[in-house]
Amino acid sequence: MSGPSREEQDSNSNSKEEVKEDEEGNRLLELEGESEEEEEAAYESGEKIVVVDFEFDSIDDSAVPPFSWKKLWMFTGPGFLMSIAFLDPGNLEGDLQAGAIAGYSLLWLLMWATFMGLLIQLLSARVGVATGRHLAELCRDEYPNWARYVLWFMAELALIGADIQEVIGSAIAIQILSRGVLPLWAGVLITASDCFFFLFLENYGVRKLEAAFAVLIGTMALSFAWMFGDTKPSGKELVMGILIPRLSSKTIRQAVGVVGCVIMPHNVFLHSALVQSRKIDPNKKGRVQEALNYYNIESTVALSVTFMINLFVTTVFAKGFYGTEQANSIGLVNAGQYLEEKYGGGLFPILYIWGIGLLAAGQSSTITGTYAGQFIMGGFLNLRLKKWLRALITRSCAIVPTIIVAIVYNSSEGSLDVLNEWLNVLQSVQIPFALIPLLTLVSKERIMGSFKVGPVLERVAWTVAALIIVINGYLLVDFFLSEVNGVLFAFVACSCTVSYIAFIVYLISQSGILPSAWVDRFPKGFSLTGN
Repeated sequence: MSGPSREEQDSNSNSKEEVKEDEEGNRLLELEGESEEEEEAAYESGEKIVVVDFEFDSIDDSAVPPFSWKKLWMFTGPGFLMSIAFLDPGNLEGDLQAGAIAGYSLLWLLMWATFMGLLIQLLSARVGVATGRHLAELCRDEYPNWARYVLWFMAELALIGADIQEVIGSAIAIQILSRGVLPLWAGVLITASDCFFFLFLENYGVRKLEAAFAVLIGTMALSFAWMFGDTKPSGKELVMGILIPRLSSKTIRQAVGVVGCVIMPHNVFLHSALVQSRKIDPNKKGRVQEALNYYNIESTVALSVTFMINLFVTTVFAKGFYGTEQANSIGLVNAGQYLEEKYGGGLFPILYIWGIGLLAAGQSSTITGTYAGQFIMGGFLNLRLKKWLRALITRSCAIVPTIIVAIVYNSSEGSLDVLNEWLNVLQSVQIPFALIPLLTLVSKERIMGSFKVGPVLERVAWTVAALIIVINGYLLVDFFLSEVNGVLFAFVACSCTVSYIAFIVYLISQSGILPSAWVDRFPKGFSLTGN
């Protein structure tokens, strides 16, 4: 038999080359598509941690693997990064003021506020794991453009307000540790450099970054536990404060502050993104449930640690300053000075121990703020920017106003305290714009699939959210009644309040918890559609 002719060989050769070219073209298109998807995601595919199975092999995607300590360790990290928002300088100031003014009487509220914060953060993690997308990305797709931009603007305002408090807290700590040699504005500039430190660590992987935060949390725990041991608060009063609810008219403002400091709007967005640092296939129900189980354990442990640290700070100042003349004037700026006057020096002066703990709190919270800013900006606006550029933009938005604040208020403790009150109000205003979208999305089967929350948990979550919003609403009313003076200022405040309430009502109307007859009264353009 004769072989194929020359023409047939050429034809076959050309066909093979065309097939190769087509395959190569398809491969490049797939890579480009993957690249685009990775740019939109919280973490690029190569950055995610692959969770290896130990002693479990199943072809059933719905089967949940058995518990493994090794796997728990691999999932440990995101919850501790999230928990830092419970330990930022604003929280520490709320703790010390609650202890100085209310003594041990609000410890029960601190515990229950931490439980409420845990519930909200677990729901945030649930959204991120079950959908494979974080809250800001989901809001971008689920709300119309005008609502999306309002939510983004509010989230950025809350983040800037929190960042100013955190950076000022770090700057105060640097001023304490330098014995006043470095002014407040110099401390702000030093703290601003943590953005580059964050970028440097991120290049070495997520686990290195998580390890750095573990060191900072450990530093806080050791510092404030040392102070607790030095001052020896009353164990009996401590236990009674946790177990017996007490509240008087004189401590209502501190009680509101304790609850208000626990829920940070940017932290709700942050946690839904952090949990995506582990490679989990949202289509495999067993793996999703496994991840949720481990994240629930890790987040509970992390917030238990933060509760103990907040407890240490509250009881130290309750022991030292409750019922004294300094109680009503103590704040983050002069707390170190008062501690030194009360407890003196020694081998390790309490002033410097306080400064080290405050510095760890400020530095860690500013870095997580930068992290949260990247996710919020990228998610809401769908910006495909390099991470270092997004971090630089986010950091600049907070640092520029902070430097101005540091220069203006450098020598005025009273003015800094007033500024801190305004910043607390700013963040309280933003809380509904993080909680309501979260609870709306986590309750929708179209988004969550089989991982949507059940009716009982949904009611509990909405009750907690309503309680938090009402408590912060009280803070707002109390603040404006005492601070708003003048007809023009009052008119502007009232106008803003009406718009604010209207937007909250709109968000609630899209959540599905209101009767359909009420929702039908909204204009058609206000429906919860994509774009």
